[in-house]
Amino acid sequence: MSVKKLLDDAHATGALSKEALDKLDVVDVGAQIQAGLGLSIDDVGSSEVVLLTMMPDDSSSIQHAGNADAVRDGHNFVLDALAASKQGGEVLAHTRYLNGHVLFPYTQLAHAQKLTPANYNPWNATPLYDQSVVLLGTVVAKAQELAQAGIAVRTVTLIITDGADCGSTRCKAADVAAIVRDMLAQENHIVAAMGIKDGSTDFKAVFRAMGIPDRWILTPGNSASEVRRAFAVFSQSAVRAAAGVQLGGFSN
Repeated sequence: MSVKKLLDDAHATGALSKEALDKLDVVDVGAQIQAGLGLSIDDVGSSEVVLLTMMPDDSSSIQHAGNADAVRDGHNFVLDALAASKQGGEVLAHTRYLNGHVLFPYTQLAHAQKLTPANYNPWNATPLYDQSVVLLGTVVAKAQELAQAGIAVRTVTLIITDGADCGSTRCKAADVAAIVRDMLAQENHIVAAMGIKDGSTDFKAVFRAMGIPDRWILTPGNSASEVRRAFAVFSQSAVRAAAGVQLGGFSN
């Protein structure tokens, strides 16, 4: 099924507002979303599915700050934690870098790629708003596809950055917020964000403007140990959410 049809159906069922749909109903955005949808419904063997979606920052500042290894380790730790959980077989994972490269579309955890120095070498800009819209649109489209097949779906999404938006050409924070607001109203989505300290950005303010609640915002310091710890906190919440536990935020 086409991305446009999935998003139109999401709007028709009340899962997406007209405001959010307008930001996603763009040809190149639809193509980027299509690239992340991955696994066919026919290959989903569960009656319940958890979508785990991560967007690691691949901007040059990650490399300059010496945090590339920590981001790799953190991303991989989340995959391992979900794989080791009782719900591991129900999880479909998708990782797209902040500059749009799809590391892997939605797939079973056993086929999810780990981050390595060969496939994750941060050197780009920070189009935070443009790519957050694409990422969240992909989550919405895949969730709609699963729901229409009668499969119960929950989603857990993590956006990671170590700087404010730099490079978006189409979208603003309010555009992201429109989609986040619609997702949170469905009560089966968690949208979380991690802002790695850069010494100047108020990440709470950035993510609030994107519609992400304070309780789902992590702001680790700019050290490998703190970044890894923040990923561990997210992984704990992701495992609990996959098990169907209703979470109010990271503090729960």
